[in-house]
Amino acid sequence: MRLLCTFAGGTGHFLPLLPVARSARARGHEIAFAGQAGMVATVEEAGFPAFDTGGDTLLGATKRIPLRPVDLEDEVRVVREVYAGTVAFERASAVAGLIERWEPDVVLCEEMDYGALVAAERLGALHASVLSIATGAIVAPSVVAGPLDELRAAHGLGADPRVEMRDRHLVLSPFPASLRDPTCPLPPTAHGLRLTSGEAEGTPLPAWVSDLEAGSTVYATFGTVFNLESGDLFERVLEGLRPLGLGVVVTVGRDLDPRALGPQPDTVRVERFVPQAHLLPRCALVVSHAGSGSVVGALAHGLPMLLLPMGADQPFTASRCDDLGVARVLDALTATPDDVRAAAEAVLSGPSYRRNARRVAAEIEALPGPEEAVTLLEGLAAGRGAPAGA
Repeated sequence: MRLLCTFAGGTGHFLPLLPVARSARARGHEIAFAGQAGMVATVEEAGFPAFDTGGDTLLGATKRIPLRPVDLEDEVRVVREVYAGTVAFERASAVAGLIERWEPDVVLCEEMDYGALVAAERLGALHASVLSIATGAIVAPSVVAGPLDELRAAHGLGADPRVEMRDRHLVLSPFPASLRDPTCPLPPTAHGLRLTSGEAEGTPLPAWVSDLEAGSTVYATFGTVFNLESGDLFERVLEGLRPLGLGVVVTVGRDLDPRALGPQPDTVRVERFVPQAHLLPRCALVVSHAGSGSVVGALAHGLPMLLLPMGADQPFTASRCDDLGVARVLDALTATPDDVRAAAEAVLSGPSYRRNARRVAAEIEALPGPEEAVTLLEGLAAGRGAPAGA
């Protein structure tokens, strides 16, 4: 099977595809990725060939900038006008050309790569999607159908008001069902899977990590895009976490110098990047921006959270985590160090947070792994279709 994996956006859109690609390669299938130019090196570092298919408007800041207030209307506008508009138009023709040249058996699209979905549908190529938005709320058909119908018309396709192209054949969901917004149910073609990011594969365990005891650490991360858009949030969060009596590990991303956060006591370690899979088994609490990958990683280990959403789908995910009782949520713009300390202490001392997080962890553990995704894709490529999701 030749599998073309496509994604629009940065690392958070790439990582949900990675475990499936690795599992498919282990079975002897041929894999390639299609993304924007700025992500080609990241894909190649993970060991896969990558094609540049445009859409560079999504890569975000390249230097540290002030934090902005959360504007949900603007976040929805970005999905509608950028992901389903400008970027989808940029990518549709490029991905169509690649499909014609590379001739994949299946095109596996990250759910927000609308241009790739339109390209596959226009060419009659078998396609499936991998979800990257945990709750589904910000990518509802009512948000994206308008601009997508314009794109579809430009490619000779009829209107699709319910965006059925995304769900037509097979949907792979790397999220527990409980995290989904109840008003945005999964389609019948969806299959829940346990897709760990695989970031730690081939990465040796640092000696200092192996020395950490289970439950001894608070891990703080603001992802790979919003880390540069967080203003002074790192400093405020660190000031609030230092008095907790636990070790603190903060990852600031590849583009931010750890020294920018100033001198820290021995109990605080600031790193550019450490695979979550190395750190999470040693944690008692995760502090994050409520990015989908960070949240699912924490929940897979039964860890409660303190969430400070900054934009994109994060406010929706944070709200859902609050509903599930697995996290406290603070306003990233206004939270003081005292607010951070008090919320962290409440989560650490409140047994319900860990109990609820462990309940979701059990839900994730019960899901099949990425090898099941490959079996489903093989069935689709062989013309057997995919069974209805569980």
